[in-house]
Amino acid sequence: MSIIKKSSYEHYLQDVDVPNLYKDIFPYSDVPKVAFNQIQVPMDLPENIWITDTTFRDGQQSMPPYSAEQIIRIFDYLHELDNNSGIIKQTEFFLYTEKDRRAAQVCMERGYKFPEVTSWIRANKEDFKLVKEMCIKETGMLMSCSDYHIFKKLNVSRQKAMDMYLSIVEEALKNGIRPRCHLEDITRADFYGFVVPFVNRLMELSKEANVPIKVRVCDTLGLGVPYGGTALPRSVQGLIHGLRTNCAVPSECIEWHGHNDFNAVVSNSTTAWLYGASSINTSLLGIGERTGNCPLESMIFEYAQLKGTTGNMKLHVITELAEYFSKEMKYDIPPRTPFIGSQFNVTRAGIHADGILKDEEIYNIFDTDKILGRPVVVAVNQYSGLAGIAAWINTYYRLKDGDKIDKKDPRVAEMKEWVDEQYAEGRTTIIGNNELELLMDRIMPEINEKNRAS
Repeated sequence: MSIIKKSSYEHYLQDVDVPNLYKDIFPYSDVPKVAFNQIQVPMDLPENIWITDTTFRDGQQSMPPYSAEQIIRIFDYLHELDNNSGIIKQTEFFLYTEKDRRAAQVCMERGYKFPEVTSWIRANKEDFKLVKEMCIKETGMLMSCSDYHIFKKLNVSRQKAMDMYLSIVEEALKNGIRPRCHLEDITRADFYGFVVPFVNRLMELSKEANVPIKVRVCDTLGLGVPYGGTALPRSVQGLIHGLRTNCAVPSECIEWHGHNDFNAVVSNSTTAWLYGASSINTSLLGIGERTGNCPLESMIFEYAQLKGTTGNMKLHVITELAEYFSKEMKYDIPPRTPFIGSQFNVTRAGIHADGILKDEEIYNIFDTDKILGRPVVVAVNQYSGLAGIAAWINTYYRLKDGDKIDKKDPRVAEMKEWVDEQYAEGRTTIIGNNELELLMDRIMPEINEKNRAS
């Protein structure tokens, strides 16, 4: 006996006179609350999942404006990183300045399949003219959906907001442009009173035009929570599952866009994948409004863990991109940032260094040298001991197998004696690599000479 599943739900727009601001959850004068309803929804990881990029939109509006040359170079890096795997599927551009339009045009002329160039506009016909002039095939359109935005920012009714949004979607469809509807502030929106009836109408238009209409689920203030049993509107699981079941939005047309205000952007994004969204919107290094967007590089490693592969992506380009942002863009990367920070795979603790000396797999997350071009590094300080100094020598000079220096080597003891003297005299900082190199010149000159020769 088969089970009959209800595939459509009749939810009508609730055109309320008084905005629903969920003040019991968002009191403003206090920290937001997490409400639980104990409803568990099924995990539903799509067969195909992707990463999209907003470095040139949300990322750029949080930094000094990028030059056209910088945008084009970063776009080339994204293509090289993806390496035609199709995992980094799209990237979006502003079109408001001549500089941004020129950069977008050059990037389109590159002819890359991935990432595809898309655009971002406000939901009005003046902005839409820019998309038509550029002949861009898909554009994102800002469609605020919480009463905070509809009543307080747009100063219109829910019905008028919905009509305005639908008119620009219809305009896009008439011109053969794929609409991507950005449901801004959905984690404070009335899901059944506005979001569901609006998205149901979008799906009707999609069916009539035989054109996929994408829905970007925008956690504008980072208020989403990833765990099960939480109530709407904050439940990431509930939002994605609700769009799938109440609105029949295909997974490939659902995209999650998160912010990191409550330090949950990566876990929220992964949860969106796990519960039915095919795309996660990211920015390089997580650069974005306030605390930032979901880091693209982090989602690559989430993808790898969920799918067991990164296809033919060139992950060492992540390191090159970080260096480009640091040197060319003068962007200060926090040193302990996962995967890209200068200290992300540096160990200082003596007991950890001893483990690395025996086998770096003990205290390194994966072969960071092979995958990212970032060998594990041991920093030397007052707690390093013999093991820490030996581990620094072996990791810094990339010594392998029989060439490795043992912590029992008397030359290591000589180096430790020098280190101990530094701290006995009141030093409080770590010993720099340049200082240790000079020490090696005196105690183990053959290693330095071999390193310079190579």
